[in-house]
Amino acid sequence: MNDNNPSTSADMADAGLSAANGAGAALAAAEAKATENWNSYLRAVAELENYRKRMDRELENTRKYAIERFAQELVSVADSLEAGINAGTAASGAALLEGSTATLKQLLRAFDKAGIKVIDPQGQPFDPAWHEAMVAQESRDAPANTVLSVIQKGYSLNGRLLRPARVVVSKASGGDAN
Repeated sequence: MNDNNPSTSADMADAGLSAANGAGAALAAAEAKATENWNSYLRAVAELENYRKRMDRELENTRKYAIERFAQELVSVADSLEAGINAGTAASGAALLEGSTATLKQLLRAFDKAGIKVIDPQGQPFDPAWHEAMVAQESRDAPANTVLSVIQKGYSLNGRLLRPARVVVSKASGGDAN
């Protein structure tokens, strides 16, 4: 009964070929999927590299031209200063003062448009985050740690300190013995 049965051997050979063909087809499908995934990966890497280069260019342009609007505002202030200097030889002191005041107002408008705010803390409580105490002076009229006078105004840019206001701060009077 262990004779080689031709139909059984043929069936087994056909099954072996079918399995080999099935494995070959599965291998070919897996290779095709791997190739497709590799190509997708390469496209994604290329897109990411292009995106990075584009962002670098945009960032560089932003750095270069970030103050363009502010610069345009300052150009008109420079024009006003130049006109004032040219008129200075023929103008009276009052006219020069008026022109200088107008130019300062124009400069402060340019600052405001650029987000630059003036820090003028006259009469306010001293804040070391925004003010720099140059002198502490005794005062009977103001509570301790109050700004008595402003030596130099400070400036902030969009809420960030550019330069602190330099101030004279009151301190408690040491002569009160009552």
